[in-house]
Amino acid sequence: MLAAAALSARALVELGAQDGLALVALDVYGDVDTCRAARRWMPIGAAPRIDGARLLAALAGLAGDGASGWIAGSGFEEDIDLLEEAARRLPLLGTAPADLRRLLDPQAFFGFLDAQGIAHPPVRFDAPIDPAGWLFKGARGCGGMQVWRAGDEPAGAGAAAASSAGGPARCPPGYWQRERRGATPMSATYLANGSAATLLGCNRQRTQAIGTRPHVFGGVVGPVAVAEPVRRAVAFALARLVREYRLRGLGSVDFLLAGPGDAARVEILEVNARVPASAALYPQLGPPGAGGPLRAHLRACLEGVLPAAPPAAGLRAIEIVYARRGFALDAAAAAQLAATPRLHDVPRAGSRFEPGAPLCTLSAQGDDEAALGAELERRREALLLSLETPA
Repeated sequence: MLAAAALSARALVELGAQDGLALVALDVYGDVDTCRAARRWMPIGAAPRIDGARLLAALAGLAGDGASGWIAGSGFEEDIDLLEEAARRLPLLGTAPADLRRLLDPQAFFGFLDAQGIAHPPVRFDAPIDPAGWLFKGARGCGGMQVWRAGDEPAGAGAAAASSAGGPARCPPGYWQRERRGATPMSATYLANGSAATLLGCNRQRTQAIGTRPHVFGGVVGPVAVAEPVRRAVAFALARLVREYRLRGLGSVDFLLAGPGDAARVEILEVNARVPASAALYPQLGPPGAGGPLRAHLRACLEGVLPAAPPAAGLRAIEIVYARRGFALDAAAAAQLAATPRLHDVPRAGSRFEPGAPLCTLSAQGDDEAALGAELERRREALLLSLETPA
């Protein structure tokens, strides 16, 4: 028996179900499709936070029931102490918390990139005198919800970052990074075994502004074709990051393509050393019958086995739908969402949403990236309009 724990465990348990693995889901939402795909669901808090005590109790209980391990999703970046304690309750199948702690220390991380000659946008650990052109990246949150333009960050965030930089902290400190307007946000999905990695493919990300947050994760499409120099630069960075931080299992490297065409420059942003949303874009790893991403994750973590990069087989895309206004989901609207094809993270009736909160996820597949984007935009607008129109 295996478990998956995250703010939302839906993608993890669905990947498991595709591989014939019924995972226990531990998350804060308990979405309809999460519960449908999971062996069972256990609540571990209320959005947008994981409750540490509930998580530890749940994992201890599962260990007592014979569970052999658990896989972490998003939501632990802000509290590595909790992840470390949770790994003592039940073995964690992924990058070790001690290595993740080093990875999430921005001074050490960007210092390592500099030492390796790996490009990244300029960063600083004290507030710029002129905030124009700078972003502030805080420690709490994921998916771009922790990113503001410099000067728009919550009161005290910059001071807290400066005072904690370089010292022990429950959360890694925040920092300031140059904004690359016009650059293309990308990610590279990988599978690693602690010393080597397979680059599964590169993906184009979409970000959107929500309130004062300018770069919230909006979706991803892949695998997309990239110029050979881009692929080599990403593979070079990935190989060194895997060895330095002993990365294990599925993950992704976020980067920017800055500049035109084949001359675009790769600039590394961060590493997500846990199963990323883009794992769903790679449903088959290895020869037919070998299984999908989650089985490959387990083999890499437990046996050190890495598959070859999968052949291109069309494009897949996902898009996060965010609420445009605050509302409570009534039974009729919940039933409508549950009946909508290719809609995921289906909320329960009675769920409440504030403006800018994630509502659900849409998916699509095809061969033309522009057509996929247009389809997702049309479906998103139709969905939001139907929820905003009085019955």
